[in-house]
Amino acid sequence: MFKRSCLMSGALALALLSACRTSSSTSTTSAEEPTEKAEPVPTVSERIAMDLPIPSQTPEPATAEEDLDPDFQYVADQFADLRVLRYQVPGFNELSLQQKKLLYYLSEAALCGRDIIWDQNYKHNLRVRRVIEGILANYTGPRKTTDFAAFEVYAKRVFFSNGIHHHYASTKIQPGFPQQYFEHLLSQSPGAKWPLAENETTNEFIRTITAVIFDPKVAPKKVNLASGQDLLTTSAMNFYEGVTQQEAENFYAARIDKNDSQPISWGLNSKLIKVNGKIEERVWKEGGMYGDAIREIIFWLERAVSEAENTQQKESLEKLIQFYRTGDLRTWDAHSIAWAKDTQSRTDVVNGFIEVYGDPLGYRASFESVVSFKDMAATRTIKAIGDEAQWFEDNSPILPEHKKKNVTGISAKVITVVQEAGDAAPPTPIGINLPNATWIREQHGSKSVSLGNIVMAGNEAGKSGGVLEAFAFDAAEIARAKQYGSLAAALHTDMHEVIGHASGQINDSIGTPKETLKSYASAIEEARADLVGLYYVLDPKLVQLGVMPSLEVGRAQYDSYIRNGLVVQLARLSPGADIEEAHMRNRQLVASWAFEKGRAENVIERVERNGNTYYHINDYDKLRALFGELLREMQRLTSEGDYAAAQHLIEMYGVKVDQRLHEQVLRRYAKLKIAPYQGFIQPRLVPVLKGAAIADIRIEYPTDFMRQMLEYGRLYSFLPNVN
Repeated sequence: MFKRSCLMSGALALALLSACRTSSSTSTTSAEEPTEKAEPVPTVSERIAMDLPIPSQTPEPATAEEDLDPDFQYVADQFADLRVLRYQVPGFNELSLQQKKLLYYLSEAALCGRDIIWDQNYKHNLRVRRVIEGILANYTGPRKTTDFAAFEVYAKRVFFSNGIHHHYASTKIQPGFPQQYFEHLLSQSPGAKWPLAENETTNEFIRTITAVIFDPKVAPKKVNLASGQDLLTTSAMNFYEGVTQQEAENFYAARIDKNDSQPISWGLNSKLIKVNGKIEERVWKEGGMYGDAIREIIFWLERAVSEAENTQQKESLEKLIQFYRTGDLRTWDAHSIAWAKDTQSRTDVVNGFIEVYGDPLGYRASFESVVSFKDMAATRTIKAIGDEAQWFEDNSPILPEHKKKNVTGISAKVITVVQEAGDAAPPTPIGINLPNATWIREQHGSKSVSLGNIVMAGNEAGKSGGVLEAFAFDAAEIARAKQYGSLAAALHTDMHEVIGHASGQINDSIGTPKETLKSYASAIEEARADLVGLYYVLDPKLVQLGVMPSLEVGRAQYDSYIRNGLVVQLARLSPGADIEEAHMRNRQLVASWAFEKGRAENVIERVERNGNTYYHINDYDKLRALFGELLREMQRLTSEGDYAAAQHLIEMYGVKVDQRLHEQVLRRYAKLKIAPYQGFIQPRLVPVLKGAAIADIRIEYPTDFMRQMLEYGRLYSFLPNVN
């Protein structure tokens, strides 16, 4: 039986290598790209050809061939404010060999893009990661010390966040060990080859990398959304270089045609830089920026095409390859349309430059991939909601002129995740609604999915956390949450993704939200979708559809949303911090606005008890009416492009934190000894060979987060140190 630590047969190796070399053109480096690259590392296809091992020589213990293990250990590690979980992939062994091979190839394509998200997050992230990897592999000094333990925690935090900035708060991660110790680690790692820049001495490198890691003035925040500041020059993300916010906005204002019924997603796959005083784009494509990694992605996508389930899925994958080859955004739209229309395939993949949360202006997208297959049984519930999309639109509290007359093609399903990468890992979404382009959703439909096995893993890991008992108002609220909380959360996510993001329409000649609402667009959109879910999760329609037993499910979700939006989520912030992340801004905005507007009728009551603050809902029906009122305003400002109204709502209700309450929440949360953020170790897909042919794909569940990160660094490192 083939193990990933074993050697692949020469016949299969040569076949794959030949296919790679004949189908993928050689990557070139543009004049603007640095010529200095990292130490050459064989590509995945070259490893196959040279009979090199695929991952580590000593695979860690892993659960394999189990469909759903009742004794599965979901929690693998915890450090700082992070908890690392594992997830199972039930139903994988029921798939056909063709489907398994397709998922394997798509998983390899996903992992080959790992370097891209690191570099997108900050231009020196790859250098920092390679330094950390070099120390962990080569340090000859004592490892059972307090300082080395602190270094390992820092390393895991950086691995978790795909860079030196906190994945959620966006602030620079502070090492828990002194600078002198870091210099000691470098000096006592004689076998390491440091990622020096061209003509850089070792001493110069040490000064540079030390400042990047330790100096609080160097790249303090990955994404800055503070009002009144230049959001580009104060953000460390690697989407712009030498360009001010005004220059970037002017650059795209000159290109955007607000009368175009099929607008291009300008800037989605490029870096905007200034060269000799002229602003230009460096496109992410084969032969362009990130070309070395993209070439590897293409290699595995081509293998996937040969295993496509049907012509529609094949067309979608072929257009994705064409997009990666050309960098053409119209081709990306063509891929997105083909992907949205592929509703019959059991297997699926999200792969590309998708979400724009990492760009304070909302133009450039981070690389991510989610490889999955449909959970047929669980999909029945979410499909029942999607099938009634027009009813939900017609009965929405938004203004009639902002309603869609014909809701187009919402395909709703629950998926079982097989592999996540890029911006989707280690921290992961729990729901996805794509494509993002409004015109594609309106004219061609969309897919709304819930990540079923990810949600299940989180729920299983959180059963004994104690958060509910610590922050719920009373025993009745706790009992309601324990009985209905999981279903309530799942239904709200379904409504958010399936109905929320697909609802409403923008007025004619009004630009897209990223053009009109600018830095507030993401938070407003998430709030709008959340409000759709909140409004309908207390509607008898869901009981009639058979997706929930009673309105008590909706009340449980209202309890949870207010509790989280006003109190619990504050545990994620550092003392004194404002809220920066779009989803956190959205939740606080919705909850605090409803609390304020319902104050006169005591709809939500703030209760102080034994030095602790609680929020208790006194009238669920009036709260639902408030959610409907805010939804109507959210849709209005989105439809009309009302920037001033968006700014007012976000800045008034979504940003500032009650510092006394925050201190209290941190104290209460610390007693629970659990981390407020979580992410996942990924399963490992292993080809099983019979001669030169793949006879099966075996799935394994690694248990060690650090080992997986180091394994990925050895196998999927293709980009130069600086891009």
